[in-house]
Amino acid sequence: MSSKRIVIVCTMAAAIAIGIVWNDEKSAAACVDKYKILSKIAGSGRTLQDAAGQDPLLHALGATSDEELYDALYEGKSLADIAAANEAEVQNVIDLQVAELTEQLDMRLAGGSLSLDAYLAHKSEVAEVIARSVYGGNVPSGSA
Repeated sequence: MSSKRIVIVCTMAAAIAIGIVWNDEKSAAACVDKYKILSKIAGSGRTLQDAAGQDPLLHALGATSDEELYDALYEGKSLADIAAANEAEVQNVIDLQVAELTEQLDMRLAGGSLSLDAYLAHKSEVAEVIARSVYGGNVPSGSA
C-alpha cells in the first residue's frame, strides 16, 4: 500500500472519529421541533414513544420497514410518491427532514465548523431544498 493511500485512509478515519464526537445532541431547540413533529405524525392512535421508537421517516411516510422504503426508492418513486401511496401527509415528511437538517446546521454553528453567514445562507434554503428532494425535483406549486 502506498504512503499516499495510507495518509488518505488515516485522514478519513480521523474525520469520521471527530464527526462522531461532535455529533452529540447539543441543540435543544432543534430537538424540541423534532419531537413536536413526531407527536404530530404519531396521530391519535399512537403515542409519542411509539413514533420515536420507529424510524421517524418511516412513520412519516407510512412505510412499515426499511426494505419497503428501499424498494420503493429503487423503483424510482419519490418520498412524496411513497407517502401518497401510504395515505400519509407529504408535509409531515418535509417538516421532519427540515427539523433534522436544521438541527445539524445548529450543531455545526455551535461547534464552530460553520460561520454565521454560511449558517444563515444554508438555513434560508433548507425548506426549498428538502421539498425538491421529497418531490424528486418536481415541487408542485404551493407545496414549498
